[in-house]
Amino acid sequence: MSASHLNWPPRTANSPLAVLASGGIDSAILLGEALRAYPAVYPLYIRTGAAWEAVEFQHFQRFLRAVAAPNLLPVVELAMPVTDLYGTHWSITGENVPGAASPDAAVELPGRNVILLSKALLWCHLNGVTQLATAPLGSNPFPDATPEFYDGLAAIVGRAVNAPPVKVLRPYAEANLNKADVVKRGTGMPLQFTFSCIRPRVGVHCGACNKCGERRRGFTEAGVDDPTEYAL
Repeated sequence: MSASHLNWPPRTANSPLAVLASGGIDSAILLGEALRAYPAVYPLYIRTGAAWEAVEFQHFQRFLRAVAAPNLLPVVELAMPVTDLYGTHWSITGENVPGAASPDAAVELPGRNVILLSKALLWCHLNGVTQLATAPLGSNPFPDATPEFYDGLAAIVGRAVNAPPVKVLRPYAEANLNKADVVKRGTGMPLQFTFSCIRPRVGVHCGACNKCGERRRGFTEAGVDDPTEYAL
């Protein structure tokens, strides 16, 4: 399926949607697209204790203010700390962060989707929300980003609360979209307020980490002007 034939967002929707969003390019654009179709959209932001979260959340709040609409509900902040689990991992300490030329595998956060989705799915069950959207790309190489993982975890959580599983929507992965494809879909959105960096400097993108490199390439390959402020 190509980006031009992506069936997202649906033409009509009559139920609320939760969007697991960090404020990065992909999840922010997913949220912006959801606002065009759903009667109520809940942004879910989950804090894990990552080194970049304070700056990331500031940017996310700016993005939410910029796309404010009657159907955009207040951001839901949840906590799922992993500092005791990850220890001295670079994502916690901010030290020895993978650089811009490093491969995707260098930024794997072990079991990250187990951590994020389990909390998000339970929140959906407790609040009567039957669909949860998330924004992995078609190129995501990690084992906790497969259709089998998402559907399997949703089924397990559903069994845990004796309820039908929440449907996990992954439109960008299912259409095999890459970063440039998604950037194009965000044309007209306030992408200057999205945040992708894993080593922020003075409140802005460092410009030299793995995620900044991916971000730059996404805008370049999409042929879209990059509005990002980089330290380098």
